[in-house]
Amino acid sequence: MKHLLLALLLICVAIGYSPQPAACGVGGTAACTTIQDGTLVASDGSLIETGFDQWGYNYQAHMFNGKYCDAYRDAAWCQEWKDVELIMKWNDAWLSNADCDGDLLLDRHFGFASYIGSGAWLTNHQKGSYVDDSGKKQRWEYFVKIVAAPANAVLIGGVWRTPDGTEIGPAIWGEFAIVQEVNNDTGTKEHGVAYLSPYTAGFGKFSPRN
Repeated sequence: MKHLLLALLLICVAIGYSPQPAACGVGGTAACTTIQDGTLVASDGSLIETGFDQWGYNYQAHMFNGKYCDAYRDAAWCQEWKDVELIMKWNDAWLSNADCDGDLLLDRHFGFASYIGSGAWLTNHQKGSYVDDSGKKQRWEYFVKIVAAPANAVLIGGVWRTPDGTEIGPAIWGEFAIVQEVNNDTGTKEHGVAYLSPYTAGFGKFSPRN
């Protein structure tokens, strides 16, 4: 079963965000606008509120819980996967729940010029079912962890590595690395960890404070 890695792009396209370093939370003095203030908006101009919205996003809690196409506002192109269940979780560096630079959009990688070295991370959990060639219903499940590459990481042959050459994980979208993948599929008999970073699959080492 082909897993929907494209879902990892969901947050980028589904909401508005600020790509500029923020002035608060990293030693700055500017006041941040929060979701509770009632003035922050998504990319479609809708007001962002606390709790889950109609699509399954809870920006305050840094998570999405719904169907695949709901994450794309039920876009026409994704209807093939409309029954796929999707849960995403992320940290503040990936997508903050506040605006600290005054543009009324949620901040990303605040305090950093890019995601590199920011400590940003995202988890993506998908599951669904399909009918195999013999007409039997099969179930599949996929989980992936993705992190922003550390500031001192080196990209070699499509893989992010530490300065001493230790593999962090395959590169994705230039600034990120996959550090863990888990596949379970009753039809293909896949089960368990498909990839585990030799460096770490945890998030602690990717903090900019480390």
